[in-house]
Amino acid sequence: MPTDVRVGIVGAGANTTAKHIPLLQEIDGVEIMGVVNRSASSSDAVARRFGIPCTYDHWEQAVADPDTNAIVIGTWPYLHCPVTLAALEAGKHVLTEARMAMNANEALRMLKASEARPELVAQVVPSPITFFADATIQRLIAEEYIGQLLAVESRMRGGFIDSTAPMHWRQNTELSGKNIMAMGIYYEAIIRWVSRASTVMARGKIFTEQRTNEHGDPQTVRVPEHLDVVADLECGAQLHMQQSAIAGLLEDDSIYLFGSEGTLRLTTDKLFGGQRGDESLAEIAIPEHERGGWQVEADFVAAIRREREVTHTTFADGLHYMQFTDAVARSLNSSRAETV
Repeated sequence: MPTDVRVGIVGAGANTTAKHIPLLQEIDGVEIMGVVNRSASSSDAVARRFGIPCTYDHWEQAVADPDTNAIVIGTWPYLHCPVTLAALEAGKHVLTEARMAMNANEALRMLKASEARPELVAQVVPSPITFFADATIQRLIAEEYIGQLLAVESRMRGGFIDSTAPMHWRQNTELSGKNIMAMGIYYEAIIRWVSRASTVMARGKIFTEQRTNEHGDPQTVRVPEHLDVVADLECGAQLHMQQSAIAGLLEDDSIYLFGSEGTLRLTTDKLFGGQRGDESLAEIAIPEHERGGWQVEADFVAAIRREREVTHTTFADGLHYMQFTDAVARSLNSSRAETV
């Protein structure tokens, strides 16, 4: 197959080097033309590692390169919007890393720009944490295994607090915007099974108020290290999400679906269930034909080739979870319920 997808890489962090670059290179007819990372030395290192023919000095060069027709954005959220807008304006397909943007206003600009160029593919890297069980959970809910959904409980484990550690980029609002830990990733996954949130209330706590940033300078921490979000879902159920960087020895990440007739519990790699009359939850086998997996890069290329539509994740869905993120931020400031 002749090369029909010619990619410029903007940002080559862990997920880009572990997933995007090698998996794109495995697809016939796809060529990565160039890469730019945060420094010339890291750009050169990635290019050498993967045999990429050139490096760029700035992300604008990747977008302007006449040899590229697709841009993969692997940066932190602060660059997702400007690079996306420039790439779409240049007539190039876009795959951007999650979270979609710094805030809902940026996400809306990105969505409108993609709608103005419907011939171009615009895709957000999806939340992967529940891929393996999504289809089975959706089927069980449709079969009324749990009856009427009443509540959803989600907890994310963390380690013991380290107040001497430097600021992580997720704690730096200049780089991450209004995103908080992995909140958006978990919310995106949950609403694949249930309806969206309509209102939210949030409480958060910062225990280490100042850390050193990437330049070694002290900077105020504005992102909670422990967060509780309670939301009303459009279906009438209640959602509680706990995100924490300080929950040492919490046994496992878990998402529970509590219904009138049954309960489902999803862990990192297993699904459990039980119904009225059972004494405990038991593991539910996931049929191979329902077991999902990572196929982000294949989906992106297939969408460019008009072989299938983007589902995981569309810019419209990305805008919604950024609207949820903004509502959480407003509630943290107002101490009131806020509309999503």
